[in-house]
Amino acid sequence: MNAGICTETEEEHQESITLMDYVKYDFSYMFFYSERPGTLAAKKYEDDIPLDVKKRRLQEIIARQQDISLKRNQLDVGKVHKVLIEGTSKRSDEQLQGRNTANKVVIFPKEQYQKGQYVNVLVDDCTAATLFGRAVG
Repeated sequence: MNAGICTETEEEHQESITLMDYVKYDFSYMFFYSERPGTLAAKKYEDDIPLDVKKRRLQEIIARQQDISLKRNQLDVGKVHKVLIEGTSKRSDEQLQGRNTANKVVIFPKEQYQKGQYVNVLVDDCTAATLFGRAVG
């Protein structure tokens, strides 16, 4: 999601928020527009949205996506996911991290599992960015 692209009106920004509510992306890459020298956009369009407006709009997009992501992840609680183990969790050597078939990050206890293996994980908790569970079967 891009905030503050050239000539974007407040109404168009709100339409982007409405689109997010309609589509309900699991996650999104969000940033504010910044001119890239030498590109067609830089040559043809004036970067006419003030930085403070871009930052405010981006924060609104991020906040909305956080709400949507949490609700989407809550739908995965209580379900088993096939997870490809990518390695150790960033926060604990006792936990592993992997991704399910929807590319969502899943954290679970290490046990005997190793990087590169597939494992079924029963999700029992979540945040807006991460699913947490335990290996089953």
